[in-house]
Amino acid sequence: MARVLILGAGVAGHTAAQYSRKLLGKEHEVTVVSPNSQWNWIPSNIWVGVGKMGKKQVVFPLAPVYKRIGVDFHQAKAVAVWPEGDKDDSAGAVDIVYTDPTRAGETGKLRYDFLINATGPQLKFDMTEGLGPDGGNSLSVCTYNHAHETQKKLAECIEKMRAGQKQTLIIGTGHGACTCEGAAFEYVFNVEHELRYAGVRDMAEVVYLTNETELGDFGVGGMQFAQKDGSVVTSAQWMGQMFEDRGIKVIDSAHVLKVDPGVVHYEQLDGTVGKKEFDFAMLLPPFRGADMKAFSKAGKDITETVFAPSGFMKVDADYSPKPYEEWSAEDWPKTYESQAYPNVFAAGIAFAPPHQISKPNTTPTGNPVSPAPPRTGMPSGVQGRTVAETIAERITSGDWAKKAKEASMADMGAACIASVGAGMLSGSAATITMGPIVPNYAKFPDTGRDQQLTQGELGLAGHWIKRLLHTMFIYKAKSLPGWSLIPE
Repeated sequence: MARVLILGAGVAGHTAAQYSRKLLGKEHEVTVVSPNSQWNWIPSNIWVGVGKMGKKQVVFPLAPVYKRIGVDFHQAKAVAVWPEGDKDDSAGAVDIVYTDPTRAGETGKLRYDFLINATGPQLKFDMTEGLGPDGGNSLSVCTYNHAHETQKKLAECIEKMRAGQKQTLIIGTGHGACTCEGAAFEYVFNVEHELRYAGVRDMAEVVYLTNETELGDFGVGGMQFAQKDGSVVTSAQWMGQMFEDRGIKVIDSAHVLKVDPGVVHYEQLDGTVGKKEFDFAMLLPPFRGADMKAFSKAGKDITETVFAPSGFMKVDADYSPKPYEEWSAEDWPKTYESQAYPNVFAAGIAFAPPHQISKPNTTPTGNPVSPAPPRTGMPSGVQGRTVAETIAERITSGDWAKKAKEASMADMGAACIASVGAGMLSGSAATITMGPIVPNYAKFPDTGRDQQLTQGELGLAGHWIKRLLHTMFIYKAKSLPGWSLIPE
């Protein structure tokens, strides 16, 4: 019998659990540890935030699904990993603290033969003074509850506009090192769409505040889209036209210094220090890893061996310090296997990138204006499945040193359908494909990406596809019949 332990039940962890259970016989154990009792399709939280979806459409309980497919589930938080085992047992172990209300605060230790760290990010609102919905002065769409509260605040703003009060709405990133600019991009366009639908667009100033040095960077260094006529348009030009067409003001290259009640303070890359008053502000936080500790069999703290300073887990990447000019696609991990412990993997946001994708920048006072690399959605799902396949092959073949499967972001293409307004007849979406995610100049010297794969298109059909994909991914996540036929 082999034991597969998965930490986290987001896109990467849940996908890894599904495939591990599918590929392994019942004599092998698959266990998931997650502090959350429910699964949330986070990409659709932007629709919750404008009132187009409710809880039942984006959230479902994990325990019934895992019970049905034969996965052991612990609603708990992992706090420490013992990759060499401890004085009681040579098998790897993880210390957990239960968050299940019936066992809250109770501690435990789970053993494993293979470990998948898919813990995802901490939402670090506290890295910016006054940022965030819990004790701060801004809103969020990072969780269902955040998005639900944000929708209520948006509805209040719309009512004030209907009563003749002008409103300023700021949407974007709340720190210079944020990732997930795509979520802010989607949300600002959905809000603008809802204001037009409500007939109050003329009463609103809509501002997009971003740490991107130019629109369309998205933490991947921007893109160049091949057009049908053979020409090439940069993502900055393409996105810029969308913002101009909708009258959305842009403050780019910005690091948010603090968020006071009704006022956001920021510094830009050129040294400009500014402030903007607001009535409504949805600003995304930076991320950090789960901050687990790691210990050797003798109890020595080996956290720095297993985890990067960011709290994310080190894997088969090249972490040697390099100037931007020497960054390479080969720096990026292929198997997501720990260099120190080959039975330990990290997938999705839990793995430590070797460096950013976009060029790093700082303001004259040293504040970062450097989008972090995205690892959400499709890449997370592919990584979770690939790691599960590697482990299943090793277990079923009996060769626990069998070569790992690969899914490098420097080879992997990605498709993103970014909503710019919901509505089966009035909606629209920006359909973006690129390949690879991490530019590979060895293969594609001109742009780092295959121009046949890197394209963008705007239109109503994109909204229909995104809505269909929402339904398909929820179906897949519930492990309903034929779920594995739906791609990541």
